Amino acid sequence: MSLIKSISGIRGTIGGKVNDNLTPLDVVKFASAFGTWLQNNKNKKDLTLVIGRDARISGAMVNSLVTATLQGLGINVVDLGLSTTPTVEVMVPELNADGGIILTASHNPKQWNALKLLNDKGEFISGENGAEVLTLAENEDFNYAEVDDLGKYETREDGFDIHIQKILELPTVDVEAIKAKKFKVVLDAVNSTGGISIPPLLEKLGVEVVKLYCEPTGHFPHNPEPLKEHLGDICELVKKEKADMGIVVDPDVDRLALIDEKGEMFGEEYTLVAVADYLLKNKNGVAISNLSSSRALRDVAKTHDSEYFASAVGEVNVVNLMKEKNAVIGGEGNGGIIYPELHYGRDSLVGVALFLTHLAKENKTVSELRAGYPAYFMGKKKIELTPEIDVDALLVKVQDEFKNEDISTVDGVKIDFADNWVHLRKSNTEPIIRIYTEAFSQEEADKIADDMIEKIRSLI
Repeated sequence: MSLIKSISGIRGTIGGKVNDNLTPLDVVKFASAFGTWLQNNKNKKDLTLVIGRDARISGAMVNSLVTATLQGLGINVVDLGLSTTPTVEVMVPELNADGGIILTASHNPKQWNALKLLNDKGEFISGENGAEVLTLAENEDFNYAEVDDLGKYETREDGFDIHIQKILELPTVDVEAIKAKKFKVVLDAVNSTGGISIPPLLEKLGVEVVKLYCEPTGHFPHNPEPLKEHLGDICELVKKEKADMGIVVDPDVDRLALIDEKGEMFGEEYTLVAVADYLLKNKNGVAISNLSSSRALRDVAKTHDSEYFASAVGEVNVVNLMKEKNAVIGGEGNGGIIYPELHYGRDSLVGVALFLTHLAKENKTVSELRAGYPAYFMGKKKIELTPEIDVDALLVKVQDEFKNEDISTVDGVKIDFADNWVHLRKSNTEPIIRIYTEAFSQEEADKIADDMIEKIRSLI
Protein backbone atom coordinates (compact mmCIF):
# COMPACT_ATOMS: atom_id res chain seq x y z
CA MET A 1 0.00 0.00 0.00
CA SER A 2 1.56 3.27 -1.16
CA LEU A 3 -1.16 5.84 -0.43
CA ILE A 4 -0.49 8.11 2.54
CA LYS A 5 -3.30 10.40 3.67
CA SER A 6 -2.15 13.00 6.15
CA ILE A 7 -3.26 16.34 7.50
CA SER A 8 -0.86 18.09 5.10
CA GLY A 9 -2.11 16.41 1.93
CA ILE A 10 -2.15 13.11 0.12
CA ARG A 11 0.74 11.30 -1.55
CA GLY A 12 1.25 7.96 -3.15
CA THR A 13 2.58 6.02 -6.08
CA ILE A 14 0.91 6.34 -9.45
CA GLY A 15 -1.20 3.43 -10.72
CA GLY A 16 -2.61 0.34 -9.05
CA LYS A 17 -5.85 0.00 -7.12
CA VAL A 18 -8.09 2.74 -5.73
CA ASN A 19 -7.38 3.56 -2.05
CA ASP A 20 -4.09 1.64 -2.25
CA ASN A 21 -2.16 3.96 -4.57
CA LEU A 22 -2.53 7.46 -6.00
CA THR A 23 -5.02 6.61 -8.77
CA PRO A 24 -7.06 9.11 -10.80
CA LEU A 25 -10.07 8.42 -8.56
CA ASP A 26 -8.04 9.18 -5.43
CA VAL A 27 -6.78 12.44 -6.96
CA VAL A 28 -10.33 13.51 -7.85
CA LYS A 29 -11.68 12.58 -4.42
CA PHE A 30 -9.03 14.51 -2.54
CA ALA A 31 -9.20 17.56 -4.82
CA SER A 32 -12.99 17.49 -4.33
CA ALA A 33 -12.55 17.34 -0.56
CA PHE A 34 -10.19 20.32 -0.44
CA GLY A 35 -12.35 22.39 -2.80
CA THR A 36 -15.46 21.56 -0.78
CA TRP A 37 -13.68 22.43 2.47
CA LEU A 38 -12.76 25.85 1.04
CA GLN A 39 -16.34 26.44 -0.08
CA ASN A 40 -17.62 25.53 3.38
CA ASN A 41 -15.22 27.93 5.07
CA LYS A 42 -15.32 30.97 2.77
CA ASN A 43 -18.13 33.50 2.82
CA LYS A 44 -17.94 34.28 -0.88
CA LYS A 45 -19.32 32.82 -4.08
CA ASP A 46 -16.41 32.90 -6.52
CA LEU A 47 -13.39 31.05 -5.20
CA THR A 48 -10.00 30.97 -6.93
CA LEU A 49 -7.23 28.44 -6.42
CA VAL A 50 -3.63 28.63 -7.65
CA ILE A 51 -2.01 25.38 -8.74
CA GLY A 52 1.49 24.51 -9.88
CA ARG A 53 3.51 21.34 -10.31
CA ASP A 54 7.03 20.00 -10.36
CA ALA A 55 8.31 18.25 -13.48
CA ARG A 56 7.70 14.64 -12.50
CA ILE A 57 6.30 12.43 -15.27
CA SER A 58 2.79 12.10 -13.80
CA GLY A 59 2.46 15.84 -13.20
CA ALA A 60 0.51 16.73 -16.35
CA MET A 61 -2.02 13.97 -15.75
CA VAL A 62 -2.53 14.83 -12.09
CA ASN A 63 -2.76 18.52 -13.01
CA SER A 64 -5.55 17.81 -15.50
CA LEU A 65 -7.50 15.78 -12.94
CA VAL A 66 -7.17 18.40 -10.20
CA THR A 67 -8.00 21.31 -12.51
CA ALA A 68 -11.12 19.66 -13.95
CA THR A 69 -12.31 18.62 -10.49
CA LEU A 70 -12.00 22.13 -9.09
CA GLN A 71 -13.81 23.59 -12.09
CA GLY A 72 -16.48 20.94 -11.59
CA LEU A 73 -17.02 22.30 -8.09
CA GLY A 74 -17.42 25.80 -9.51
CA ILE A 75 -13.96 26.97 -8.40
CA ASN A 76 -11.78 29.14 -10.66
CA VAL A 77 -8.26 27.87 -11.32
CA VAL A 78 -5.08 29.82 -12.02
CA ASP A 79 -2.56 27.32 -13.37
CA LEU A 80 1.12 28.25 -13.07
CA GLY A 81 2.13 25.09 -14.94
CA LEU A 82 5.68 23.96 -14.16
CA SER A 83 6.49 25.75 -10.93
CA THR A 84 8.05 25.36 -7.49
CA THR A 85 6.52 24.96 -4.07
CA PRO A 86 7.73 28.40 -2.89
CA THR A 87 6.57 30.08 -6.12
CA VAL A 88 3.02 28.78 -5.65
CA GLU A 89 3.18 29.92 -2.02
CA VAL A 90 4.20 33.42 -3.13
CA MET A 91 1.58 33.61 -5.88
CA VAL A 92 -1.47 32.68 -3.75
CA PRO A 93 -1.51 36.01 -1.82
CA GLU A 94 -0.07 37.86 -4.82
CA LEU A 95 -3.22 36.95 -6.80
CA ASN A 96 -5.57 37.31 -3.81
CA ALA A 97 -6.50 33.66 -4.25
CA ASP A 98 -8.39 31.61 -1.69
CA GLY A 99 -5.86 28.80 -1.55
CA GLY A 100 -3.48 26.69 -3.56
CA ILE A 101 -2.48 23.15 -4.43
CA ILE A 102 1.09 22.11 -5.18
CA LEU A 103 1.43 18.90 -7.17
CA THR A 104 4.72 17.39 -6.00
CA ALA A 105 6.04 14.48 -4.01
CA SER A 106 9.03 16.61 -3.03
CA HIS A 107 12.15 14.41 -2.65
CA ASN A 108 10.33 11.12 -3.34
CA PRO A 109 11.28 9.09 -6.46
CA LYS A 110 9.54 9.51 -9.82
CA GLN A 111 6.73 7.01 -9.22
CA TRP A 112 5.36 9.20 -6.42
CA ASN A 113 3.20 12.30 -6.62
CA ALA A 114 1.17 14.31 -4.11
CA LEU A 115 -1.27 17.13 -3.50
CA LYS A 116 -0.03 19.67 -0.94
CA LEU A 117 -2.65 22.11 0.31
CA LEU A 118 -2.30 25.84 0.95
CA ASN A 119 -4.56 28.41 2.65
CA ASP A 120 -5.20 31.94 1.40
CA LYS A 121 -1.88 33.13 2.88
CA GLY A 122 0.00 30.65 0.72
CA GLU A 123 0.89 28.60 3.80
CA PHE A 124 0.24 24.92 4.48
CA ILE A 125 -3.15 24.36 6.08
CA SER A 126 -3.22 23.56 9.79
CA GLY A 127 -3.50 20.09 11.24
CA GLU A 128 -7.07 20.80 12.33
CA ASN A 129 -8.04 21.96 8.84
CA GLY A 130 -6.29 18.98 7.27
CA ALA A 131 -8.29 16.61 9.47
CA GLU A 132 -11.52 18.25 8.25
CA VAL A 133 -10.45 17.75 4.62
CA LEU A 134 -9.70 14.08 5.31
CA THR A 135 -13.16 13.61 6.82
CA LEU A 136 -14.81 15.15 3.76
CA ALA A 137 -12.79 12.85 1.51
CA GLU A 138 -13.73 9.81 3.57
CA ASN A 139 -17.44 10.67 3.46
CA GLU A 140 -17.32 11.77 -0.21
CA ASP A 141 -19.53 14.66 0.81
CA PHE A 142 -19.31 16.69 -2.40
CA ASN A 143 -21.79 18.80 -4.36
CA TYR A 144 -20.66 19.67 -7.89
CA ALA A 145 -21.68 22.77 -9.84
CA GLU A 146 -24.29 22.89 -12.58
CA VAL A 147 -23.19 23.70 -16.11
CA ASP A 148 -23.65 27.48 -15.90
CA ASP A 149 -21.63 27.65 -12.68
CA LEU A 150 -18.49 25.75 -13.66
CA GLY A 151 -15.22 27.34 -12.64
CA LYS A 152 -13.05 29.35 -15.04
CA TYR A 153 -9.53 28.36 -16.02
CA GLU A 154 -6.53 30.54 -16.84
CA THR A 155 -2.78 30.08 -17.06
CA ARG A 156 -0.04 32.39 -15.79
CA GLU A 157 3.57 32.30 -16.96
CA ASP A 158 4.93 35.11 -14.77
CA GLY A 159 5.18 33.23 -11.46
CA PHE A 160 8.96 32.90 -11.51
CA ASP A 161 9.41 36.54 -12.59
CA ILE A 162 7.29 37.82 -9.71
CA HIS A 163 8.95 35.51 -7.18
CA ILE A 164 12.47 36.47 -8.29
CA GLN A 165 11.69 40.19 -8.33
CA LYS A 166 10.43 40.03 -4.75
CA ILE A 167 13.70 38.34 -3.73
CA LEU A 168 15.85 40.94 -5.52
CA GLU A 169 13.95 43.73 -3.76
CA LEU A 170 14.70 42.39 -0.27
CA PRO A 171 17.00 44.78 1.64
CA THR A 172 19.01 41.79 2.88
CA VAL A 173 19.86 40.63 -0.66
CA ASP A 174 22.83 42.68 -1.85
CA VAL A 175 22.70 42.31 -5.62
CA GLU A 176 25.70 44.55 -6.29
CA ALA A 177 27.92 42.76 -3.75
CA ILE A 178 27.13 39.43 -5.42
CA LYS A 179 27.69 40.81 -8.92
CA ALA A 180 31.07 42.21 -7.90
CA LYS A 181 32.29 38.73 -6.96
CA LYS A 182 31.54 37.22 -10.39
CA PHE A 183 30.72 33.87 -8.82
CA LYS A 184 30.63 30.69 -10.88
CA VAL A 185 28.29 27.95 -9.64
CA VAL A 186 27.18 24.51 -10.76
CA LEU A 187 23.46 23.78 -10.40
CA ASP A 188 21.97 20.29 -10.08
CA ALA A 189 18.17 20.56 -10.40
CA VAL A 190 17.49 16.81 -10.79
CA ASN A 191 15.68 17.49 -14.11
CA SER A 192 12.83 19.33 -12.39
CA THR A 193 11.67 22.92 -11.99
CA GLY A 194 14.76 24.18 -10.18
CA GLY A 195 16.35 24.07 -13.62
CA ILE A 196 14.00 26.76 -14.94
CA SER A 197 13.58 28.88 -11.79
CA ILE A 198 17.04 29.20 -10.24
CA PRO A 199 19.11 30.07 -13.36
CA PRO A 200 17.07 33.25 -14.05
CA LEU A 201 17.66 34.32 -10.44
CA LEU A 202 21.39 33.62 -10.63
CA GLU A 203 21.72 35.46 -13.93
CA LYS A 204 20.10 38.56 -12.41
CA LEU A 205 22.68 38.30 -9.63
CA GLY A 206 25.52 38.26 -12.17
CA VAL A 207 26.42 34.64 -11.43
CA GLU A 208 27.77 32.30 -14.12
CA VAL A 209 25.71 29.09 -14.09
CA VAL A 210 26.94 25.67 -15.17
CA LYS A 211 23.80 23.57 -15.57
CA LEU A 212 23.66 19.91 -14.58
CA TYR A 213 20.36 18.03 -14.94
CA CYS A 214 18.38 21.22 -15.50
CA GLU A 215 15.95 20.03 -18.23
CA PRO A 216 12.49 19.66 -16.62
CA THR A 217 11.79 16.21 -18.05
CA GLY A 218 10.89 14.55 -14.75
CA HIS A 219 13.37 11.75 -15.44
CA PHE A 220 15.43 12.08 -12.27
CA PRO A 221 19.07 11.12 -13.03
CA HIS A 222 19.68 10.13 -9.42
CA ASN A 223 17.70 9.77 -6.21
CA PRO A 224 16.13 13.23 -5.88
CA GLU A 225 16.76 13.61 -2.15
CA PRO A 226 19.77 16.00 -1.91
CA LEU A 227 21.98 13.78 0.26
CA LYS A 228 25.74 13.22 -0.09
CA GLU A 229 25.42 9.67 -1.43
CA HIS A 230 23.34 10.90 -4.39
CA LEU A 231 25.51 13.86 -5.43
CA GLY A 232 28.74 12.45 -6.79
CA ASP A 233 28.22 14.00 -10.25
CA ILE A 234 27.94 17.60 -9.08
CA CYS A 235 30.79 17.22 -6.59
CA GLU A 236 33.06 16.16 -9.46
CA LEU A 237 31.77 18.87 -11.81
CA VAL A 238 32.36 21.65 -9.27
CA LYS A 239 36.03 20.66 -9.13
CA LYS A 240 36.33 20.21 -12.91
CA GLU A 241 34.78 23.62 -13.61
CA LYS A 242 36.79 25.29 -10.83
CA ALA A 243 33.47 26.70 -9.63
CA ASP A 244 33.03 28.69 -6.44
CA MET A 245 30.30 26.34 -5.25
CA GLY A 246 27.56 23.90 -6.19
CA ILE A 247 23.83 24.30 -5.61
CA VAL A 248 21.47 21.33 -5.32
CA VAL A 249 17.69 21.42 -4.98
CA ASP A 250 15.00 18.77 -4.75
CA PRO A 251 12.21 18.45 -7.40
CA ASP A 252 9.94 21.13 -5.89
CA VAL A 253 12.78 23.46 -4.85
CA ASP A 254 12.09 23.81 -1.13
CA ARG A 255 15.27 22.03 0.04
CA LEU A 256 18.70 23.56 -0.60
CA ALA A 257 22.02 21.72 -0.32
CA LEU A 258 25.40 23.29 -1.07
CA ILE A 259 28.78 22.01 -2.28
CA ASP A 260 32.02 23.84 -1.49
CA GLU A 261 34.71 24.73 -4.03
CA LYS A 262 36.57 21.50 -3.23
CA GLY A 263 33.60 19.37 -4.21
CA GLU A 264 32.72 18.57 -0.60
CA MET A 265 29.26 18.78 0.95
CA PHE A 266 28.64 21.96 2.94
CA GLY A 267 26.22 19.92 5.06
CA GLU A 268 22.48 20.09 4.61
CA GLU A 269 22.04 21.14 8.25
CA TYR A 270 24.39 24.08 7.67
CA THR A 271 22.42 25.77 4.88
CA LEU A 272 20.11 27.24 7.53
CA VAL A 273 23.01 27.87 9.91
CA ALA A 274 24.90 29.99 7.36
CA VAL A 275 21.85 32.03 6.33
CA ALA A 276 20.97 32.62 10.00
CA ASP A 277 24.56 33.70 10.70
CA TYR A 278 24.26 36.38 8.02
CA LEU A 279 20.81 37.63 9.05
CA LEU A 280 21.39 37.64 12.83
CA LYS A 281 24.70 39.43 12.35
CA ASN A 282 22.71 42.33 10.93
CA LYS A 283 19.60 42.10 13.13
CA ASN A 284 19.40 40.51 16.58
CA GLY A 285 16.33 38.37 16.92
CA VAL A 286 15.07 34.82 17.11
CA ALA A 287 16.01 31.74 15.09
CA ILE A 288 13.78 28.67 14.93
CA SER A 289 14.31 25.09 13.78
CA ASN A 290 12.78 21.78 14.78
CA LEU A 291 13.89 19.48 17.58
CA SER A 292 15.73 17.14 15.20
CA SER A 293 17.85 19.90 13.65
CA SER A 294 21.46 20.67 14.47
CA ARG A 295 22.56 22.41 17.66
CA ALA A 296 24.80 24.57 15.44
CA LEU A 297 21.91 26.98 14.82
CA ARG A 298 21.54 27.54 18.57
CA ASP A 299 25.29 28.15 18.86
CA VAL A 300 25.33 30.68 16.01
CA ALA A 301 22.33 32.51 17.45
CA LYS A 302 24.15 32.83 20.78
CA THR A 303 27.20 34.39 19.12
CA HIS A 304 24.94 37.17 17.85
CA ASP A 305 23.15 37.70 21.20
CA SER A 306 20.04 36.20 19.67
CA GLU A 307 17.60 33.58 20.91
CA TYR A 308 16.93 30.09 19.62
CA PHE A 309 13.83 27.96 20.03
CA ALA A 310 12.93 24.49 18.72
CA SER A 311 9.51 23.37 17.49
CA ALA A 312 8.00 19.96 16.92
CA VAL A 313 9.08 18.37 13.63
CA GLY A 314 7.10 19.54 10.58
CA GLU A 315 7.04 22.76 8.58
CA VAL A 316 3.65 23.83 9.95
CA ASN A 317 5.01 23.56 13.50
CA VAL A 318 8.15 25.54 12.63
CA VAL A 319 6.04 28.30 11.04
CA ASN A 320 3.66 28.48 14.01
CA LEU A 321 6.56 28.94 16.45
CA MET A 322 8.21 31.48 14.13
CA LYS A 323 5.04 33.57 14.19
CA GLU A 324 4.70 33.21 17.97
CA LYS A 325 8.30 34.35 18.55
CA ASN A 326 8.39 36.84 15.65
CA ALA A 327 11.48 35.06 14.35
CA VAL A 328 13.98 36.63 11.95
CA ILE A 329 14.78 33.27 10.34
CA GLY A 330 13.70 29.68 10.65
CA GLY A 331 13.57 26.39 8.86
CA GLU A 332 14.48 22.76 9.05
CA GLY A 333 17.79 20.93 9.04
CA ASN A 334 17.02 19.29 5.70
CA GLY A 335 18.05 22.48 3.88
CA GLY A 336 14.70 24.23 4.27
CA ILE A 337 15.02 28.03 4.61
CA ILE A 338 11.98 29.98 5.84
CA TYR A 339 12.46 33.75 5.59
CA PRO A 340 9.33 35.56 6.82
CA GLU A 341 10.25 38.86 5.14
CA LEU A 342 9.26 37.08 1.91
CA HIS A 343 6.80 34.38 3.02
CA TYR A 344 6.31 31.61 5.57
CA GLY A 345 7.44 28.63 3.53
CA ARG A 346 10.65 26.76 2.74
CA ASP A 347 12.23 28.52 -0.21
CA SER A 348 15.47 27.54 -1.95
CA LEU A 349 15.46 30.60 -4.20
CA VAL A 350 15.60 33.09 -1.35
CA GLY A 351 18.04 30.77 0.40
CA VAL A 352 20.41 30.98 -2.60
CA ALA A 353 20.22 34.79 -2.70
CA LEU A 354 20.83 35.17 1.04
CA PHE A 355 23.70 32.67 1.07
CA LEU A 356 25.43 34.35 -1.89
CA THR A 357 25.08 37.73 -0.17
CA HIS A 358 26.67 36.26 2.97
CA LEU A 359 29.47 34.66 0.93
CA ALA A 360 30.17 37.90 -0.91
CA LYS A 361 30.29 40.02 2.24
CA GLU A 362 32.43 37.58 4.22
CA ASN A 363 34.99 37.48 1.40
CA LYS A 364 35.72 33.81 2.08
CA THR A 365 35.52 30.60 0.13
CA VAL A 366 32.61 28.29 0.88
CA SER A 367 34.92 25.84 2.68
CA GLU A 368 36.37 28.65 4.81
CA LEU A 369 32.85 29.76 5.70
CA ARG A 370 31.90 26.22 6.72
CA ALA A 371 35.05 25.83 8.83
CA GLY A 372 33.91 28.76 10.96
CA TYR A 373 30.83 26.92 12.25
CA PRO A 374 30.69 24.37 15.06
CA ALA A 375 31.38 20.85 13.76
CA TYR A 376 28.53 18.54 14.66
CA PHE A 377 27.68 15.09 13.29
CA MET A 378 24.24 13.54 13.21
CA GLY A 379 23.03 9.96 13.43
CA LYS A 380 19.65 8.61 12.38
CA LYS A 381 18.54 5.14 13.42
CA LYS A 382 15.34 3.33 14.36
CA ILE A 383 14.21 0.49 16.55
CA GLU A 384 11.42 -1.75 15.32
CA LEU A 385 8.96 -2.97 17.93
CA THR A 386 6.21 -5.55 17.97
CA PRO A 387 2.67 -4.16 17.40
CA GLU A 388 1.45 -4.98 20.90
CA ILE A 389 4.03 -2.73 22.59
CA ASP A 390 2.66 0.58 23.88
CA VAL A 391 5.15 3.02 22.34
CA ASP A 392 3.84 6.02 24.28
CA ALA A 393 4.24 4.20 27.60
CA LEU A 394 7.74 3.15 26.55
CA LEU A 395 8.73 6.76 25.85
CA VAL A 396 7.44 7.74 29.30
CA LYS A 397 9.76 5.11 30.80
CA VAL A 398 12.70 6.58 28.84
CA GLN A 399 11.78 10.05 30.08
CA ASP A 400 11.77 8.78 33.67
CA GLU A 401 15.16 7.10 33.19
CA PHE A 402 16.72 10.44 32.22
CA LYS A 403 14.64 12.71 34.46
CA ASN A 404 17.73 14.51 35.76
CA GLU A 405 18.73 15.65 32.27
CA ASP A 406 17.37 18.53 30.16
CA ILE A 407 14.28 16.96 28.56
CA SER A 408 11.74 18.24 26.03
CA THR A 409 8.46 16.39 25.37
CA VAL A 410 7.15 18.80 22.73
CA ASP A 411 7.56 16.08 20.10
CA GLY A 412 8.40 12.65 21.46
CA VAL A 413 11.29 12.79 23.93
CA LYS A 414 14.45 14.85 23.37
CA ILE A 415 17.27 14.56 25.90
CA ASP A 416 19.89 17.30 25.83
CA PHE A 417 23.20 16.30 27.38
CA ALA A 418 26.13 18.69 27.79
CA ASP A 419 27.95 17.68 24.58
CA ASN A 420 25.28 15.84 22.59
CA TRP A 421 21.57 15.04 22.33
CA VAL A 422 19.19 12.25 21.40
CA HIS A 423 15.64 12.68 20.08
CA LEU A 424 13.11 9.83 20.10
CA ARG A 425 9.95 10.05 17.98
CA LYS A 426 7.38 7.37 17.37
CA SER A 427 6.18 6.64 13.85
CA ASN A 428 2.53 7.39 13.16
CA THR A 429 2.19 4.50 10.72
CA GLU A 430 4.19 1.59 12.17
CA PRO A 431 5.57 0.31 15.52
CA ILE A 432 8.89 2.10 15.21
CA ILE A 433 10.78 4.61 17.32
CA ARG A 434 13.00 6.88 15.24
CA ILE A 435 16.22 7.89 16.98
CA TYR A 436 18.08 11.08 16.03
CA THR A 437 21.39 11.97 17.64
CA GLU A 438 24.06 14.65 17.38
CA ALA A 439 27.60 14.78 18.75
CA PHE A 440 31.10 16.07 17.99
CA SER A 441 31.97 12.97 15.93
CA GLN A 442 30.05 10.52 13.75
CA GLU A 443 31.26 7.61 15.88
CA GLU A 444 29.91 9.22 19.04
CA ALA A 445 26.58 10.10 17.40
CA ASP A 446 26.14 6.50 16.26
CA LYS A 447 27.17 5.12 19.66
CA ILE A 448 24.61 7.30 21.47
CA ALA A 449 21.91 5.90 19.18
CA ASP A 450 23.07 2.30 19.73
CA ASP A 451 23.19 2.83 23.50
CA MET A 452 19.67 4.24 23.44
CA ILE A 453 18.42 1.25 21.44
CA GLU A 454 19.85 -1.05 24.14
CA LYS A 455 18.26 1.07 26.87
CA ILE A 456 14.86 0.87 25.15
CA ARG A 457 15.16 -2.92 24.82
CA SER A 458 15.94 -3.19 28.52
CA LEU A 459 12.77 -1.23 29.35
CA ILE A 460 10.43 -3.39 27.25
